Amino acid sequence: MTTCPICKEIEVVPGRADDYRKLSHYHYRDSRLGPFAAIFALRPTERLRWLADTDCAGVIVYTMPTPNAELRNVATGGLFAGLDRSTQLALVNKNIRRIARVIIEPRFRGIGLAQRLVRETMPLMNVPIVEALAVMGLINPFFEKANMQGYTAAAPPRNERLIEALGSVGIEGSSLISPRKVQDRIDMLDAEAGTFIEQEISLFLQSFGKRRDMRPGPARTEYILTKLTDRPAYYIWFNPAMELRI
Repeated sequence: MTTCPICKEIEVVPGRADDYRKLSHYHYRDSRLGPFAAIFALRPTERLRWLADTDCAGVIVYTMPTPNAELRNVATGGLFAGLDRSTQLALVNKNIRRIARVIIEPRFRGIGLAQRLVRETMPLMNVPIVEALAVMGLINPFFEKANMQGYTAAAPPRNERLIEALGSVGIEGSSLISPRKVQDRIDMLDAEAGTFIEQEISLFLQSFGKRRDMRPGPARTEYILTKLTDRPAYYIWFNPAMELRI
């Protein structure tokens, strides 16, 4: 149980579409809200709401699952594989819900609210399995801290090479989610390190058609980072209180 004083003044409650809309621009993939299965919000007490001038500290959005997920088959031992499409879809929809978004208002980050939001709401979905796909989970493993099990697909060798090259000049870890931070670090490299990284970036971009001739700068760096992290980790949670619905 958390001892964070602020956390004690925040509760997990059923949310609304408005809660998502208030925070959607803080997500790295800001998007309009489509069909959803459920929304839960982190609601501050009246006192904290007055101090922070907000009635929503975070939000989680659940949707129906995608019909096919390669790592789902790995995580479930092929439980949903080898079936005709209609049977597979019915079985997946009956047993699984997907976490599509987890957003914490910036002032409330770093105190464990994301994992709390996931951990406390998964049982409320009343299904045997909850899953999530998330790029950010590779860097901030709050899904695993919420008792979900993670699986990752192998990255292309070109990704591993560039990540290793960037790491060799001190550009690594959480900085790889911020194009601005990465660009600033590249701009600060000495001549030798800068030439080395430029050669590695050029080699990496050879696999991306017209993008291979992108000029150095923030736009190119942002594009490179999207390709480096374009390998979502898959997370799954099996509800210990429910059996699979056949």
